[in-house]
Amino acid sequence: MPEIPLPAGRLVAPAQVAEALGVSVDEVIALVLEGALRGVRVGSPPQWRVAEDSVSAYLDDQTEQVRRMALWRQSNAASFPELWSTGIVENPD
Repeated sequence: MPEIPLPAGRLVAPAQVAEALGVSVDEVIALVLEGALRGVRVGSPPQWRVAEDSVSAYLDDQTEQVRRMALWRQSNAASFPELWSTGIVENPD
């Protein structure tokens, strides 16, 4: 049987990840299967373990997505009449 490389760093149980993220264990397993988190099945019987550093990376990615979405919404709500040469500038500097 070929040897499967384990993720570097500490491995944690899906229940610990679920508690930290505020989601269910099933959602954590789904994130592993989607590739959003790195995990392996270890032991006999096999049990899922998640690489702790992948949880940090996942949270960083989610934070960045939220930040970009907020900037996008802010830019969509902005009005730039001075750029389009139409309308009245409401708050001139």
